[in-house]
Amino acid sequence: MVYISEHDAQLSRALKKVLKKTARAAAKKEGVKANVSLLVTDDNEIRRLNEKYRGVNHSTDVLSFPSGDVGYYGDIVISLEKAQAQANEYGHSMEREVAFLMAHAMLHLFGYTHKEDGHEQEMREKQREIMKELGYEIK
Repeated sequence: MVYISEHDAQLSRALKKVLKKTARAAAKKEGVKANVSLLVTDDNEIRRLNEKYRGVNHSTDVLSFPSGDVGYYGDIVISLEKAQAQANEYGHSMEREVAFLMAHAMLHLFGYTHKEDGHEQEMREKQREIMKELGYEIK
């Protein structure tokens, strides 16, 4: 289950549906039932959180905060502003972009990182599979 909160950002029903469907697909791929919390916000708020928790003073597209608990996997923050800018930049839909960010964040909550050798490739492959299952292709 995904618990969605909005801060200075408004989500359409279609985007909420995509986010929930993506979370379910990622959990299914891992063979778990995952509860997560999602905050959808703007660039200013995600920048503030990025600095507070990671010491990085700039906005980003998505943050993941694993809980370490079984069942409740953690918190995700997505900047709707950054997602829209990236969708425009890459020439695809907003739905595809938020699905990509949600799948990526879910995999981080499941313990995948960019830091370990081989882990990043495995993470990319799982993300590709999740996106394909949702009807989106990753090149």
